Amino acid sequence: MLTSSSVTLLFMNIPDHLLDILCCPVSHEPLLPLSRAKLARLNQYIAAGEVVYVDNEPVESELAGALITRDGKVVYAIEDGIPVLLPERGIGTTQLKEAL
Repeated sequence: MLTSSSVTLLFMNIPDHLLDILCCPVSHEPLLPLSRAKLARLNQYIAAGEVVYVDNEPVESELAGALITRDGKVVYAIEDGIPVLLPERGIGTTQLKEAL
């Protein structure tokens, strides 16, 4: 039987055991899958050119999947099924007009 978290993980191709050990490389907060609704909202901001990475480079492409810190402060993209956990490639959520 699939749980809602398993469905989310299947969508992102990240096994449960890997998700259990992933954390933010800066704050060490645990990472959780970003819901489809929140991902869609973030992608709207990205499409409007309103989002930058921590290093102030613009986020130019919409995200297919993402992880968010448990405290909701930083988002990390998932590219080709691999989380991009580089500190400079985090997306701070405080720059968004509305919280995710």
